[in-house]
Parts: sequence; C-alpha cells; structure tokens
Amino acid sequence: MDKRFWAVIAAIIIIFGGIVVVNNRNKDNSGDKSSDGKATSHVEGSNSKGITLVEYGDFQCPVCGLYEPTVKQVAEKYKDDIQFQFRHFPLQQVHPNAFAASRAAEAASLQNKFWEMHDLLYANQNEWSAASDPVSMFNGYAKTLGINVEQFKTDFTSGKVNGAIQADISAGNKLKVTGTPTFFLNGKLVELKSLVGSDNYPDIKKFSAVIDAAIKEQAAKKPATPPAEQASDSPAPATNDQMQP
Repeated sequence: MDKRFWAVIAAIIIIFGGIVVVNNRNKDNSGDKSSDGKATSHVEGSNSKGITLVEYGDFQCPVCGLYEPTVKQVAEKYKDDIQFQFRHFPLQQVHPNAFAASRAAEAASLQNKFWEMHDLLYANQNEWSAASDPVSMFNGYAKTLGINVEQFKTDFTSGKVNGAIQADISAGNKLKVTGTPTFFLNGKLVELKSLVGSDNYPDIKKFSAVIDAAIKEQAAKKPATPPAEQASDSPAPATNDQMQP
C-alpha cells in the first residue's frame, strides 16, 4: 500500500472522528510480561516558557503518521520556548505491530537514540506496518543509527523496556486517553479539531495558535519579580516530574 492510500485513510479518520478510539487495556504478547516501571520522559526543547506539549502516540497509527510532520515543525519552531514529550500508547487491538515498534524505540533510548528511532519508525511506517514480523526491520534501523545491535536485541525483549511502555499506557489510561494521537498541553487535553485546518489536515498555524495562547496564559500566572531580586532569584529548572501531565 502506498503513502497516498494511508493519507486518504488518515484523512477519513480525522474527518469522522479525529482519533482511533479503542479500549487500550492491551498487554504485550511477547517477551517479559512485567508491568513494573516508571513512565517515560522523552523530551526535547528548552521549556523556557514553562510549557510542555505531550503526545500519546502509536507508531503504527496512520493518523499519528499524518500528524508527525506538523508535530516536528512545531517542536522545531518552539524549541527555545517549550518542551515536546512523547509517550507510548500502542493500540494493539487495531495495530498488531505497534507494541513491537514501541519496544524498538525504548531499546534505542537505552543507547541514547530514542528520537532518532522515533523518526525512523514514522518515516518507514508503511514498510514495517505491513510486515508479519517487523523485528528484523527494527534491527536494520538500529544498525543504520549506529546502535550496538546485539545490545539492542537484548534490550528489545527486556522487562525494563516492557515495563516502561506499560507504565506509559497506564499513565495514559489514568488520563482517559482512548486513542491516538492524543495531545496534552501542560496537562490539559487539546482537542484535535483545534489543530486542523479547513482541509481537516494538521495545520502548523492552528498548532501555533494553541501554543501561543498557552504561553500567554502561563506568563500571566507568574508574579512580577522585583528588579532587585531578578539577579539573585532565578527560577529552578523543571524536573522530569514537572514535565509529565
């Protein structure tokens, strides 16, 4: 199936509902079943404005794939102002390779290559999504990224990787995430309809309007600092816990 097919399918989904909706109580069907773990904190950007945009995403979801180029533009445009965070929410009931893809991203993250694998998975979504067993493809992506492939294979099946993904799913379920992509801006759910243009496709201007409004709202909450205190009382950097919705 070519990219045009998936684009059409994704557009139809956006028009008639915005997100793929399922009851995501899924469990991994391979490797360690452990669900012990801490939710991930994959972030990029400076967060100087005190704003974090969180996406709960599924690497196999065609709508997530459709949003990805615009999300990357947003992350680049606001890299000096906000942080962008990705969390796993694989919808195994409709996307059988999604959990394995999340495993690939998490295994890559253990070698400091999360975002590089994240980008490769979306760029090659049509390729591995149709595979009966995509693991060999993921191993190839790891090699392309200069990752230690043998360590990648070990981490891919590890309880640590499984636990991190399950912790993300649990965090999403607590926030009542039911489909992907789902976005939160400083903990507040962002309606997908506010992010699309008149053609029902993701729109950078719409994203920007939502983020600019959040930045303005956040700035209004901060009390004015007396000039005499500005030099000595700089704000503490945000912690990982502060960056989570």
